[in-house]
Amino acid sequence: MNHLSLIIKREYLTKVRNKSFIIMTFLSPFIFVGIFALVAYLSSLNSDTVRKISILDETGLFTDEFNSSPHMQYKILQNISLEAAKKQAEIEEDYGLLFIPKTENLEDLSKKITFYSEDSPSLSMMSDINSMLETKVNTLKLKEAGIDSETIKSLHIDINTNQETFKGKETSKLGSGLKLAFGAAAGYLLFMFIIIYGNMIMRSVIEEKTSRVIEVIISSVKPRVLLLGKIFGTTLAGITQFLVWVVLILVLMTVVTSIFGIDAASASPSQQIMENSIDGGTQQVLHDVMLEINNLPILNLIVMFILFFVGGYLLYASLYASVGAAVDSETDTQQFMMPILMPLILAVYVGFFTVMDNPHGTVSQVFSYIPFTSPVVMLMRIPFGVPVWQQIISVVILFSSFIGMVWFAAKIYRVGILMYGKKPTYKEIFKWLKY
Repeated sequence: MNHLSLIIKREYLTKVRNKSFIIMTFLSPFIFVGIFALVAYLSSLNSDTVRKISILDETGLFTDEFNSSPHMQYKILQNISLEAAKKQAEIEEDYGLLFIPKTENLEDLSKKITFYSEDSPSLSMMSDINSMLETKVNTLKLKEAGIDSETIKSLHIDINTNQETFKGKETSKLGSGLKLAFGAAAGYLLFMFIIIYGNMIMRSVIEEKTSRVIEVIISSVKPRVLLLGKIFGTTLAGITQFLVWVVLILVLMTVVTSIFGIDAASASPSQQIMENSIDGGTQQVLHDVMLEINNLPILNLIVMFILFFVGGYLLYASLYASVGAAVDSETDTQQFMMPILMPLILAVYVGFFTVMDNPHGTVSQVFSYIPFTSPVVMLMRIPFGVPVWQQIISVVILFSSFIGMVWFAAKIYRVGILMYGKKPTYKEIFKWLKY
């Protein structure tokens, strides 16, 4: 046990004192915040752009339908031909020209309206234009049929079905999406942590093996203790770096947003859609969001996130260490990486495509017990209300699998750490397990 603590301390100090580790620890938050600030700035420039659209309406029916906004200005053209209107729009560098020809009936009109522009227009803008035209055309069609469209509108009733559990807890439409977002964020964070710091462990083992330092260490320390020391030491270094990133990013984001006046919402790719949603019922959306956040098992999520995060990482870290011990260079690791990454990738796909549809289905439950996929899948399921006993069983299986995997990895580690000059095959690695 004394050896284990010494190895953990050595691995931790070796990592945190490394120049590249220190540089990336402090440089990465600046890069992240810099990219965020650049995207927000470019988005603000894009949102300040005013699009001018000329409208040539030969029917005279749509003149009052187009209302200009701060980001969209409509200009009605009169007593001008289509060709002259197109040339004028090009000369004045308008975003486009909407041509509404005069036809015998509304059915023909719906097929002949054309939008002219230099490049392909945005989908959101064309959707808005089509929506305005459809509303007017449908109103005119009702009048032709002798039906009062205003009466129909007044008789229209919107249905907003209330959602409530059998125990009387109120829910909303946003619930599933919000719960999936919480679970997906936790699963994705674990996924990235495993890949980044698992590779760090693997490279550390390869470096010590190629430098022959490992031969000196292994003479006085058991392979299993050395393996555990590397895993725990690198894990602590990774957690230290992660915490520094979180603190620095929060500080830098606060400084950037306050000094440069960058609004995080301005980084949204569709500001106009957000403006439309504000007009259509923001208070209800905010109410639903707060309601669902209050309904989330926050304490349960935090505790299980820590357990699955630690257990999942330790499980995969032991595999990364054994791969590093089996090869002589990082290029030789490629043949062994796919079997390690496939369960992680499978867990992400299962989480998104099964938990989203049925979080308590057979597939979701099975994969939330398999140790190689449970850290991601179970974290996605917990916000939907998973019984505590199921969570405990999954955690027990995960940590039991880690203990078994350490035994498995230590056998590979014991033989592979002293093997040089030969790329091992799966058959040879299987033989090492028998030694």
